[in-house]
Amino acid sequence: MHKQKFSFEIINYDSIDELTGSDFNLMQSSIASRQKAYAPYSNFLVGAAVLLENGEVVLGNNQENASYPAGICAERVAITHAGAIHPDVKIKAVAISVSSKNHSVNTPAAPCGICRQSLMEYEQKQDAPIRILMMGETGRVIECSSVSDILPLAFNSSFLG
Repeated sequence: MHKQKFSFEIINYDSIDELTGSDFNLMQSSIASRQKAYAPYSNFLVGAAVLLENGEVVLGNNQENASYPAGICAERVAITHAGAIHPDVKIKAVAISVSSKNHSVNTPAAPCGICRQSLMEYEQKQDAPIRILMMGETGRVIECSSVSDILPLAFNSSFLG
């Protein structure tokens, strides 16, 4: 028996204003998309913006349904749309922003488990890391250099034989 330790680094920005160039624009796109989310049940709004290698930005936001769990998260809306319209273009980065109609959210929220697995599928498919930028409604922004950082020991197609 032996122990194994997993670790990764994140970059913390004090606010969105510290982001530069395309990262700033990508997060702004995420915020704009978040404002169009359909979340009448949870009142938790999520926006995602996917930056493709060709420079195009594809947006997504959460879409809830009274028949839980029929809704879909913003991250999966954005990456599946990107995969549908640009199946052979690599994803460089995903920006995620969250807010609530019930209270102020000033800390970043990471993708849920299903979204992490979905993002990981694309990272594995393209054999290149996907950077993730996360923020709340206000406050700091967290950057991870790869989906594998937030989903170690990921399930993949090799298990399917």
